Amino acid sequence: MASRLHRLGSWAITLLLSAFLLTPLSVRADDADKQGAAPIPYGTMQPELVEIGYVGDEYLAYDVSYTGGVKVGEIYFTISRREGGGPFIEIYMRATTDNGVFDWIYPIEDVHITHVRGPQRFPFRYEVFQKEGDGYEAHRLFIFDQQKGSVSYQLNGKNPRIITMGPDTHNEFSAFLATRVMQLIPNEPFIVPTFADDRRNEVKVMVKGTETLRKTMFGEIKTIIIEPILEFAGIYEKRGDTVVWFTDDSCRVPVKVNSRLMIGSFTANLVAYRNPHCPAYDSVALERDGTRSSIAFYKNFNP
Repeated sequence: MASRLHRLGSWAITLLLSAFLLTPLSVRADDADKQGAAPIPYGTMQPELVEIGYVGDEYLAYDVSYTGGVKVGEIYFTISRREGGGPFIEIYMRATTDNGVFDWIYPIEDVHITHVRGPQRFPFRYEVFQKEGDGYEAHRLFIFDQQKGSVSYQLNGKNPRIITMGPDTHNEFSAFLATRVMQLIPNEPFIVPTFADDRRNEVKVMVKGTETLRKTMFGEIKTIIIEPILEFAGIYEKRGDTVVWFTDDSCRVPVKVNSRLMIGSFTANLVAYRNPHCPAYDSVALERDGTRSSIAFYKNFNP
C-alpha cells in the first residue's frame, strides 16, 4: 500500500508541474519518416520572452487535486536571480502533501533546485532533497557539464558516477521553463532535449492550439496549450499524459496542468502568482472562498 501511494503521490505532486516526467522516451524515429516528413526541429527560444521568463522575480503556487476535486497536495515554484561564479537563475520547486488527503498516510516534502545559465539557459546543477513517507530521506546531486555532454550523479554523498548525455541538454525543470519561452505555433511540434532516466531524451512537444479558460484565478483568460508526447509503461497512458495551459501572451503564465491516468487525472491549478514584470497578473492570490485578493507575501513562496 505504501509503495503504491509513493508511486502515485510522489509522482503526481513532485513532477506534475514540470510536464517532462522522469521517464519520457525519445521521439520515435518513424514519426519523422512517415510520408517523407521533415525532421522535427528543436524548439527556438524567443528573446523577448526570455527577458520576462528569466527575469528572476517570479513566484507561483498551485493546488493539486485528483479527479472530482480531491486535494492531494501543493506545489510552490520560484524563479530567482543568483550570484556565484557569475550570474545564474535558480529554479526552486517545493512539492508537498500539505493540506491534502494523503498527508496523514504518506506525507511528502520534496525540494528540487535547478541552476541554469547561458543564452539557452541549460542547467549546470540540479539538487533534490526528498522527505517521504515514514522516515525516508534522500539527497541527490547532479552536476552538468554541457560542453562535454556529461553529468555527474551523486546519491546521499556516495561516490559520484559519470553519465553520458550529449551536449545542450535540459533537465525536466529547465525544460519546462525553456518551453514556456519558445515559439509556440499550433500544429507545429518541436523537440526539447531532456536528461531523464539516466539518458538524453528527444522530447517531442505538441502545440495543440488556443483555448479560453473561464475559471482561473485571473478570471476568464485566453491560453495556449502544449502537450509533451511521452511513452512509458505502467499505470499511465501511453501517449498524451500531460497538458499545460499557458496564458497566450508575453508572460506565458502556466495557469493549469493536467495529467491523465488510466483511472482519473491529476490537475494543478494556479492559486497565487507574483511577477512585477507581468503587471496584469502580479500579486494575485485565490482565497479559500474563491475570491481574489492582492498578496504582498505568500508564506510558502520563499525557500
